[in-house]
Amino acid sequence: MPKEEIIVGLDIGSHKIRTIVSRVDFETEKPQIIGLGESFSNGIRRGVVVDVEEATSSISSSIEKAERTSGVPIEHAFVSVGGSHVISENSKGVIAVGRADNEITNDDVSRAIDAASAISLPPNHEILHVVPRYFIVDNQEGIKDPIGMNGVRLEVEAVIVEGATSYIKNLTKCIARAGIEIDDLIVSPLAASYSVLSKKQKELGVVLVDIGGGTTGLVVYEEGDLMTVSVLPIGSEHITNDLAIGLRTSIEDAERIKLEYGVAATSDVDKRDEVDLSKIVGGEPQLVARKKIVEIIEARLSEMFSMVDKELRKIDRSGKLPAGIVLCGGGAKLPNIVDLAKKELRLPAQIGFPESIPGVVDKMDDPSYATPEGLIMWGLSHVEERKDIPGISSMGNTVDKIKGWFKTFLP
Repeated sequence: MPKEEIIVGLDIGSHKIRTIVSRVDFETEKPQIIGLGESFSNGIRRGVVVDVEEATSSISSSIEKAERTSGVPIEHAFVSVGGSHVISENSKGVIAVGRADNEITNDDVSRAIDAASAISLPPNHEILHVVPRYFIVDNQEGIKDPIGMNGVRLEVEAVIVEGATSYIKNLTKCIARAGIEIDDLIVSPLAASYSVLSKKQKELGVVLVDIGGGTTGLVVYEEGDLMTVSVLPIGSEHITNDLAIGLRTSIEDAERIKLEYGVAATSDVDKRDEVDLSKIVGGEPQLVARKKIVEIIEARLSEMFSMVDKELRKIDRSGKLPAGIVLCGGGAKLPNIVDLAKKELRLPAQIGFPESIPGVVDKMDDPSYATPEGLIMWGLSHVEERKDIPGISSMGNTVDKIKGWFKTFLP
């Protein structure tokens, strides 16, 4: 086995495609960032491919930039999957322990997870991840790792994460055309949770909200267990669109207005503040109350947080997560968004910064890099068995991957 390995994370976002290249030393098991490439997500809308040729070109551009900065040819990558087609549901698998002495083995765990995977999927959907939450051995609940225990009946409570087959195939086609082999496909908010959330937060109960350009990812943990994953069809680009309509400007000018004058709540703006839009759009002086700009932003953010709260109500966790809400993604950088999140969701809130990975790139300590850095952390946890991972993974296919999940979710 080589002493080091290259792990590449390819984040296919609605606004940007980011490629991160890391080198992992097997002796220290720590990654080091050695390259970064970014390109705009042409051909991709709300996390899904709408133009194969443009999307392929955008992916290739990001890959080439990462190759130039790292000096390493990129042939394979861990890839994020987004889009509101991603859903999750709970499932249970039950099996009889195979050995005569009733000791639970790797094979029993694998069979239980396979049993949980045998569900009726919506039309044209396929399984992306099977995440075991906990095991039950002869009615003893809450077991994280049952291997070596004795029992007659083994059950597993699992979360099944699914995606639309057509969207996944279009994405994998673009990546293949760009000359990249897929190590694994990981749902974006799940990847982001690897780089942003601590084990303590997962134990207490936390919701991660990844605000992207066209979508907002959501993942909830409690007692160290994954509870739900979903992707909402709303993102920071919707704020820009609203500003363009409300202020009668172009999308490009609306984005600049949002970045320069936008805040999340009207309570943070003086009623007398005015903005001269001509400084951005040109032409004659055009004064607009700054409060009007912020009202548009706040209305859309309030809608976003109400959708998040609706997802929390589905699992009876609205206002009930002690570690609160952690915001990441590019949309999380809007000033004072934390205060609005606290108000709307009745939870503690904070900005989530990805785990610091040393390297030659300085600007990685940023909420917008949560997903690509999470892909690196995901790849690190699976690096030894990477060659066995199929292009579209169903977690639980191999005993090695099951062990990887145990290590990840144990406190």
